[in-house]
This record gives sequence, structure tokens and C-alpha cells, in this order.
Amino acid sequence: MRYTFRQLEVFVAIAQHQSVSLAAKSLAMSQSATSAALAELERQFDCQLLDRIGKRLKLNALGFQLLPKAVALLDRGEEIEELLKGQQGIGSLDVGATLTIGNYLATLLIGDFMQRHPESRVRLQVGNTASIVERVALHELDLGLIEGDCQHDAIVVQPWIEDDLSVFCSPRHPLAQEGGADAERLLRESWIMREEGSGTRRTLEHAMRHRRGRFNILLELEHTEGIKRAVESGLGIGCISKLALRDAVRRGSLVAIATPELDLTRRFNFIWHRQKYLTTAMREFLRLCREMTAAIQRTDEISLPTIP
Repeated sequence: MRYTFRQLEVFVAIAQHQSVSLAAKSLAMSQSATSAALAELERQFDCQLLDRIGKRLKLNALGFQLLPKAVALLDRGEEIEELLKGQQGIGSLDVGATLTIGNYLATLLIGDFMQRHPESRVRLQVGNTASIVERVALHELDLGLIEGDCQHDAIVVQPWIEDDLSVFCSPRHPLAQEGGADAERLLRESWIMREEGSGTRRTLEHAMRHRRGRFNILLELEHTEGIKRAVESGLGIGCISKLALRDAVRRGSLVAIATPELDLTRRFNFIWHRQKYLTTAMREFLRLCREMTAAIQRTDEISLPTIP
């Protein structure tokens, strides 16, 4: 072969970071050595893989074709290297999870994974649905665990488990005594809402799509716990997963509001790139996820450590 694994590593890193300097840092290489490796790869095959647009390097058509194949080859190479070294691990894993999954499920799953495979390495990135989908599409993540839909042509989506959202308020809020609310009443309230790109927000907006009027959004927050604290303080009402709300409702610091007019059911999904090689680590992690939810139908039935 006229190319080396190091050249492919450099190409993949530059494609993902869109920057030679950031790629060099991630690979613990000098910037000049990183540039030279890419230049040599392109020279050997008399081709160009990236175009410079301003200060960024963007994949061209050939680069887009090469990227998934290079990532798959590097993944297999890592498995072979670990096998030859006699290591008992099953490879590294980069997982992305949306906030509810990341905060309440992913850490438990990773802990279980690491106990069973202590020689392996797992990195977790938490973000909203849009950001996790983007990172999977760019091969920055091996697997994504998301709370919303994904329509990206390059990504495989497999269903995991159903999740129900719940509208909620402070025990001192008038709706706490009323117990429930119709859509018109909800639109009159002040909302503490997740940011654009969040699967939670998309589900709520979809449920209200046939209602006249717009949400009165007082605050947009990126973190579920921040929304809970703001609602507890009486700033407005919110909507998050029942899984994330369960302990607060049990303690009485928050109250769930019945919304019979709204369908707030969604599904948690697994995602990975369509051209991604499913490594042993990926297959094992997916197996543990499905094992966690094998006997239940919805996320709020999952047994979690109780928060006092």
C-alpha cells in the first residue's frame, strides 16, 4: 500500500476539526508534521482531499468519499493492534448522548461497560440532538444516543425505548392546585424552555403544532437541572422527561401538570454513520443498552439510584 495509517489518521483529524492546528493538537503532533503528512498523501495519489475556505479546511467530493472508509479502516486497525498486544479490552468508544440520556442513563451504562471491560476506554460527549447528529455525521462520535428524530441521509437510526415528557410547575404555582391545563392555558403561561435544536423542545412544539398562539418563553436553558431549579423558584413552567422529573416530584419540590390534549411521547434512538464499521466495543455497548431496558416499555420504569 502506498499510504500509511498515520496519513489516514491525519486526514481524518483534519477533516473532523477543519483545522491543521487543532488536528495536530489532537494527535500530539507538530503542525508542520501534520501538514506534511496530508500533503504527502495527496501528492502520492495526485489528488486533493480538502479545500481551504477562509481559515477552514472543508472536505471536497473525494474527501467525503474517503472519510468513512478511512475511519472504518482505522477502527479495524485499532482492534488488530490490541489483539496483537494481548490486551483484553475491546477497543475505545466515543459516545454522544443528549441531555436526559447523558445525565440519567449514559453514565450508568458506561460504568457497567467499564466494569466488564476495564481495559477499554470510553469518552462521553453530552449535547442537544442537533449537535450529536452533526458529530456522528462527521465521524467525531462512534455512537449517538438521542431523544429526538434524525432525518440525516448518512445516519442509521435504530429505536431504543419510549420516553414521556411531562409539563410541570412549582408547588406554589396556581396550576399545581388545578392539577391540569388545556393548550390555551399553557400558552398563557411563562415558560422555561430548552434551546433550539433540543429533542425535548421539538417534541413539545410538535405536540402544540395545531394550536393557535405561541409560547411565552421567559428563559431558554441548555440544562435540564437548570430548568428544574428555575421552575422550582417560581419563574414559570417547564417540560422535560418524566425520567428527569421523577425524584423532584417524589420529594414534592415540583408538581406534574396533566395535559390530556397533548401527545408528549417520544422515542430514544441509537444512531451511527451508515458507513461506520461497527466495532466490538460499539456492539457490546448497544447490547448493554438494550439489556438495561429489556423488560420495560418506557424510560420512567427504569430503576435508577434514588437522589435524596
